[in-house]
This record gives sequence, structure tokens and C-alpha cells, in this order.
Amino acid sequence: MRAPRTVCGRLALVAVLAAAVTAFTATVPLLRDWFDLRVYDGAVDAWVHGGRLYDYRVPGTPYGFTYPPFAALAMLPMALLGPGAAVVLCLLLDAAALVWVLRVLAGPSWRRHGWYGAALAACALALYEPLRDTVSFGQVNVLLLALVLTDAWLLTTGRTRWAGVGIGLAAAVKLTPALFIGLLLLARRPRAAALAAAVAAAATASAALLAPAASRSYWTEALWDTGRVGRPDYVSNQSLQGVLARLGVAGHTVWAVCALAVLVVWARRSRRAAAAGDWPAAFALTGLAACLVSPVTWVHHLVWVLPSFAVLLRAGHPRVAGALYAVMCTSVVWLWGEDASGVDGFLGANTYTWITLGLLLLLPVDQVPAERRSRHRSPSATAAAPRQAAPTTATASGHPGRPSSSAAAGATTGVAGTAAGPGPGLGGAGREASSDPTGSTRPAAANPQSSSARASS
Repeated sequence: MRAPRTVCGRLALVAVLAAAVTAFTATVPLLRDWFDLRVYDGAVDAWVHGGRLYDYRVPGTPYGFTYPPFAALAMLPMALLGPGAAVVLCLLLDAAALVWVLRVLAGPSWRRHGWYGAALAACALALYEPLRDTVSFGQVNVLLLALVLTDAWLLTTGRTRWAGVGIGLAAAVKLTPALFIGLLLLARRPRAAALAAAVAAAATASAALLAPAASRSYWTEALWDTGRVGRPDYVSNQSLQGVLARLGVAGHTVWAVCALAVLVVWARRSRRAAAAGDWPAAFALTGLAACLVSPVTWVHHLVWVLPSFAVLLRAGHPRVAGALYAVMCTSVVWLWGEDASGVDGFLGANTYTWITLGLLLLLPVDQVPAERRSRHRSPSATAAAPRQAAPTTATASGHPGRPSSSAAAGATTGVAGTAAGPGPGLGGAGREASSDPTGSTRPAAANPQSSSARASS
């Protein structure tokens, strides 16, 4: 089926897709009722009024604030807002962060697709389960992804002076993005790694200075209390630890071995990508590894998989990207929400984990852009031309053509379709080498992570 070429045809296609997406999101996914946002708002409000930040629990649940104190300081403005205003502010921040994420992933190709490409991307993103849950929970995942990808954009475009600030801030809000500091070290970017570490340390120290009691409580008690975030065997936990917990594997030895193996693969592949100047793949691989080795990776945390789809499209694998993306729109893991036993449970309940692991192992790397290849071509390649042919061939020795990306073929691949073009964005290499995702509008059950109950932050 050929994509419509006329404005009327494109408008009709967008209208049909928008109607289908609206019907899907209104009937299939369960609403999360802003559960995590209510955790943040309730904890900060109690803290401002003299309570202990990490003692707060959402009424009727065991779930409370799980992030470092710096995150609570960043959320203090919520204490001045009502719940409705906090939801509106959250939506606006998510929208702005998502626009920037798509801009970075797409690179210059976003200009070629215009309103049509943006509409297709919006339809596709509305279906992506991790993003749906991030918005519906009122989570911070998209904001953290935007901060980290800002550093990827700075490195890709050669603006390295401030590279590391975004990663440092993200790591101060949530510990998982600290793995990107490891990427900078592997890529032999000591200045950026040092800046990221310094920013994270400064943010953490400022929190300790302004909120010493909360900092002491977090680093000595709350951080080590795994019961605050939910059961590790819950189907929403799509990390390696979640797989092992559903298999009934107790202890941390097997998990530590598996996590170490993942980190070895990540280190080798991401270092290779960074050495080739393929920052998009290096950052995508780091996001995948972080999801796998984290003890708890709820489904909404898998927004870190989004850059991988952009890398697949850029490398010329739109069908693979579309198929994997479509699977992650289906909420398929919830078919085993009550019983993940047996071979079908092992395969089906861990579907998103297998996708993440497969991408870590097989994501294309070393995608050197055309302009870099031409810059590294040997001068003798053109100087060896016969003298008598020089007038004729002089104009034929220009730079090799830049690969062009195809427009999004449909809603499923539209999200990364705008990310397929090369250039100074993350869609092409540049100049230099807590909660669970299920909830409903019904009253909270004992386990807010269940497929019919709210989840925690």
C-alpha cells in the first residue's frame, strides 16, 4: 500500500489513524489515575508541612516516595499547586520533553516530514505502552530521557563543552541514568564524565545541605528498603531480576552473574559504537543495559528503549523496528499478570525483557555517516585519476551521497520514522568520533501494580 501523496489523502489517513488510536486508548489500556504524581505531590506536601519525606504513604497503600532528596527539592513547586494544576503542569512538561526527544532522535530529517510526519509520530507514540503509562502515571521518565539525550546531541554535534550536565542531573533525580557516566568513561570522554559526576555530586550535596534529615533517611534506610517499590516477581518488572523472581530464583548470586554478563556485552558494544562516532547507538545500548540490570524496571521505564527504534530505522531496518515497536504497544505481558508459570509464562510474561536483551545483542553499531566517510577518504583516491581525464572527472569526485530516510509508512513505525535521517541530530552520527505500570480508575487494591489496580512511584 502506497502512502498518500496529496494533502487530502494525508489528512484522511491521519484522521483514520487518530480515530483508531483514540478508540484503542479509550477502551484497551487501563488508566493509571496519576498514581505516581499523587505519590510525589502527597510526599512533598507532607514534607513541607513538617512531616518526614520518606514516611509518607499513599492512603490505603504501602507506597511512598522512592527517589533521592534532590528529586523532592525539584518537585517542591507542586506544594504550591493543587492536584489539578499539578496534572496540567506534568502534561505540559511531558509534551515539551517528548518534542525535544523526537527532535534529537530525528536530526535534520524532521524538517522533511512536516506536519504529516509529526501526526504519524504522535499516533504511534500514543500506542507505545511505556509512554502511555509514563503519562498516565505522571512519571518522570520522559523528562530524564530528554536530559540524557541532550548530552547525546551535544556530543553528536561537537558542542562538547557542556556535555555531561544532563546526565548528571538525571542521575541526581534517579540513580539508573548514572550508567551513562560509565558510557562517557568507556568512550574516553573524561571531561564529560567528570562534569556529569560533578553535577550529580553537587546536586546530591545541595540536597544534603538543605534537607539533611531526608538525605540521611534516604541513603541509610529508604534506598535499601526494596519493599517500598513493589514485588520483584510482579509481571510489570521487565528486568533480569524480574525474570529470575518469576522463576522462583532466590538470592542475588544468579542475578549478579547475569547483570555482569549484560554489562560486559554493553561495555564492548557501546565502546565500539562510540569509537566509530556512533553516539546514537552508544546511548541506545546504554539505555537498554540500564533497563536490564536495574533490580526493578517497570514497563513505563522502558521509554529508554525508544532510541533503539531510531537506530534501527537509520540502519535500514524499518520492518524490524515496526514489528518490535508494535509488540510493545500490545500490553501482551499482562496476559500472564496472574500466572507466569510454564513455558508460555516464561516466554510471554517476559516479552519486553527479551526484546530489550535482543536489541542489546543485535542493535546495529558503527553506522558512520556519509560526511565522516568522505572526510576520511584517502586523498590519493582522487589524485590517481589519469591526467588527461582530469577535466572530465574533476566534477565527478564529490562527496558520496547522503542517505535519505523514508517517510513513516504507518502509525506503528511513525514514531521513529522521523528519526531515520542522518545529520547532526541523534538520528545520525555527527562530527565527533518505581513504580509499576498498571493501574485503574477503580479503588486501589493491596498491590497497586496489578493489572486492575494503581501502581506506585
